[in-house]
Amino acid sequence: MSFHPHSHAHDHAHGAPGERRLLVAFALTAATLCGEALGGWFSGSLALLADAGHMLVDAFALLVAWAGAHFARRPADTRRSFGYARIEVLVGYTNALAQFALTAWIVAEAISRLRAPEAVGAGLMFAVAAGGAVLNAFVLRTLSGHAHDDVNAAGAHLHVLGDLLGSLGAMAAAVLIFAFGWLWADAALSILVALLILRSAWELLRRSAHILLEGVPEGIEPDDVARHLREAAGVEDVHHVHVWQLAGGRRIATLHARVRDDLDADAALGTMRRVLREQFAIDHATVQIERAACAGEDCGAGTTEQWTEPDEHDPGHVHAHGSTCNHSH
Repeated sequence: MSFHPHSHAHDHAHGAPGERRLLVAFALTAATLCGEALGGWFSGSLALLADAGHMLVDAFALLVAWAGAHFARRPADTRRSFGYARIEVLVGYTNALAQFALTAWIVAEAISRLRAPEAVGAGLMFAVAAGGAVLNAFVLRTLSGHAHDDVNAAGAHLHVLGDLLGSLGAMAAAVLIFAFGWLWADAALSILVALLILRSAWELLRRSAHILLEGVPEGIEPDDVARHLREAAGVEDVHHVHVWQLAGGRRIATLHARVRDDLDADAALGTMRRVLREQFAIDHATVQIERAACAGEDCGAGTTEQWTEPDEHDPGHVHAHGSTCNHSH
């Protein structure tokens, strides 16, 4: 006889902590990048244009973070049973690809200017960069109160810190041009900013692709999950462990657990759910309980029994399953 309980610990209360802060940060960052783009155009500073490009990356990152927090509050429906949280991943992936093209343009233009330096209005360049630094510092302060587990806000915080450093770098280049006439400083700094863009874009691309490919979240090993569950719940075996994430911070797991005949399945299930939540931050799990060894394509050919459990986050949501153990992994 085999039991097949499905335990779903839904997290429907994602809410929007810091959602307003993210929107304010996006608005200020967008205004700053427009100012730096115009300042770079009129002053002839490639460093300001490059920093504006860097801020374009981060403005999109802030907008995606806001959209992720906003759309995550939309309820799931019959067409999107997990809701809309993965929108942030799709937009982030597309944004990262676009930044590679931007980086290539900045580097090519910088190399051209190193070969044939162009005049730069150092005074205007310094003033615009200083204004950008002030606004970036304000945005950084605005985001500093994000919750420690708010992945979106934490990532946005790092992006804005990079913007601040870029603005300070543009100020330094303006001083070098004004004091010593080193026109090459503008192009050299542009390459440095391009490397900042490339680094953040690559990290965004890597993380987005990993999530879209349903890779195991960083810091989790399926074998460790199985071991902790065996030790805590006292079950004979835990196998077919799959862990992935919908978006940043939203982890999901499915697994099979073989329970001894003398062990209460309800108690074992509750213990496993607690371990997944407390030790691995997995709030949505599907656990299939088995009473007999399960191997091969068709196991558990004996009688079956239907077992139901109400969802603790949604009392009206009950999962029922009664079938033999048939794997297609």
